[in-house]
Amino acid sequence: MSSPPATRPKPGLIEIKLRSAGQLFNSFDPSPFPGRDLDDKAEEFIVGWAREVRTENRYRIVIHLPREECETPIAKSLPEAVARHFEYRAGVLTRELRELFRTGRLFLAIGLSIFVFCNALAQATRAIFPLNAVTESIEQGLIIVGWVANWRPVELLIFDWWPLRRRIRLYEQLAQAEIVVNSEGQSR
Repeated sequence: MSSPPATRPKPGLIEIKLRSAGQLFNSFDPSPFPGRDLDDKAEEFIVGWAREVRTENRYRIVIHLPREECETPIAKSLPEAVARHFEYRAGVLTRELRELFRTGRLFLAIGLSIFVFCNALAQATRAIFPLNAVTESIEQGLIIVGWVANWRPVELLIFDWWPLRRRIRLYEQLAQAEIVVNSEGQSR
């Protein structure tokens, strides 16, 4: 894979220049080509370019290969293989997002239980012991512990899901991209 050119790329266009179609795939994955995983660096390259050339329209991925390589079965399966890979990755991240929300709800239930318990304990402390600096410190400490117990669930449910959702959307767009295999020198 070649590095990105210095000029500003066209909106939605991602170009990859390879010596062989097999370079795009993970060499440790034994499955047939349309079902194989992309190489981590190839995925990183495509996703990095997609972020750089963000578009509201569809992406277009142009894979440049030597002329003789374009006629191989592997090269002919590249559009389907790349699309399947990004569909799979979007599915994996969608499951991760569902798990994040499930975990967030569980943590929130636990956090709210701790909050209620700490507030009840703080009220009991105030009712049982005479009001002084120590009692007030214990009461405030219990209330703080109750709030801190909810910090992570609130963070999960309000903030942590946004980057995952953005990545899912990007992978879905890449799965829908027009994928073209060109021989070197051929016009796009």
